[in-house]
Amino acid sequence: MAANFWTSSHYKQLLDQEEVDVVHQLDREKGITLEDFKLIKMHMANYIGKLAHNVKVRQRVVATAVAYMRRVYTKYVLLRPGVGRKMFWKSMTEYDPRVLAPTCLYLASKAEESTVQARLLVFYTRKIYTDEKYRYEIKDILEMEMKILEALNYYLVVFHPYRALSQLLPDAGMNDATQICWGLVNDTYRMDLILIHPPHFIALACIYVASVLKDKENTAWFEELHVDMNVVKNIAMEILDFYDSHKMISEERINAAMNKLPFRP
Repeated sequence: MAANFWTSSHYKQLLDQEEVDVVHQLDREKGITLEDFKLIKMHMANYIGKLAHNVKVRQRVVATAVAYMRRVYTKYVLLRPGVGRKMFWKSMTEYDPRVLAPTCLYLASKAEESTVQARLLVFYTRKIYTDEKYRYEIKDILEMEMKILEALNYYLVVFHPYRALSQLLPDAGMNDATQICWGLVNDTYRMDLILIHPPHFIALACIYVASVLKDKENTAWFEELHVDMNVVKNIAMEILDFYDSHKMISEERINAAMNKLPFRP
């Protein structure tokens, strides 16, 4: 695995928000709007979290799984030596999120060396969701796994904010905010931040939010880091905006978006 973020496939695949906020043509034809697209991805992130809680895997596995899920549905182009430009982008119409989400957890568990058996994911999905649209077999997960690997161009390395957070908190004198910051980082996976920003910037934004919440003056510490504070503050605002907008999202609105997805019994 790549040990350096700046030379990794993760870094090379970072995108702008405008590039992430693009709905595939096949999904648009099904009436899926950008708002629907974001809601479905958020719902799938929650779905992965629920499954992970039942099969008892580390949070890092959850984070990697969510990153895979978001990357599959995001358009990106790679330059491949001897091949040229190749586009990677899958639609929700082609790759049903209800199967893709648990398969991403299955794949992430292997990538993060915390392997979960496919049969357990099938069992707990049926326990969590009674809707027949969530009913699938082990073979469906194994088939989807190969599709995901191809969609990711076999790049499975994902860098997360957790390591940077554990290093930065003591330096900032914010050990008492560890739980708050950890929760903030976990919630960033309900957004597309991991596809857009280097993980240490996400960690810094969470520390910034925690500093505000705890009314702790950390301006001098941030200045000593010599990082672009505009980026840090913008990420912090995105996190806070998410919390505000999330209050307005009803179960009915999520179901309406999910119902636009085709169902193949």
